[in-house]
Amino acid sequence: MSDHAPKETTPEPEDSTAERKMQFLFTLRSRGVTDARTLTAMEKVDRGPFVRGHFAGHAYDDTPLPISCGQTISQPSVVGLMTQALKVEPRDKVLEIGTGSGYQAAILSYLARRVYTVDRHPRLVSEAAEIFRKLDLTNITALAADGSFGLPDQAPFDRILVTAAAEDPPGPLLAQLKMGGIMVLPVGQSDAVQSLIRVTKTETGFDYDELSPVRFVPLLEGLERDE
Repeated sequence: MSDHAPKETTPEPEDSTAERKMQFLFTLRSRGVTDARTLTAMEKVDRGPFVRGHFAGHAYDDTPLPISCGQTISQPSVVGLMTQALKVEPRDKVLEIGTGSGYQAAILSYLARRVYTVDRHPRLVSEAAEIFRKLDLTNITALAADGSFGLPDQAPFDRILVTAAAEDPPGPLLAQLKMGGIMVLPVGQSDAVQSLIRVTKTETGFDYDELSPVRFVPLLEGLERDE
């Protein structure tokens, strides 16, 4: 996401962490994240390891934060709402476009059988994969790839989650959905006017549900050469 992040602060003492986590979950519920499986997954995945450096003190705030490569870790309530909208089942194979910090993929890993996550920034993929290893999240495969084309070698997918905004749902991603599959993504022609939508693949085509206004970075083609 592309909102302004808070100023850097010193991390708070550990004795305040439990209380902040309780407040974190209360905030999620108050902002519409009510699905029990989603809340349980978000309770299990500590956002702390995905927030680096001086912003660690804001790990439990409901706000986007800067990460490497000029990107951001999304606002937790938006992560929760997108996860909830995806309706992941325990046997599902999920594709995430836009690994970023890895936080969203980690949450999905508690809900799905297998998660594939791709990002155009190799550095982000490497950093996220290291966190997955430390957390023993063995059902996530992180790859550096052009997410606008999906992962045809692993298709079809039961669920696809896109964490960057396109003008329209990308054709290659729609093609990689299983029948009855669901894709959740932001769409919009600018970074100021975007809507989160859910696309369901049916026998007769695609059904579209508009969920809420959002603001994400644009979905770009190609791989980056990270320094």
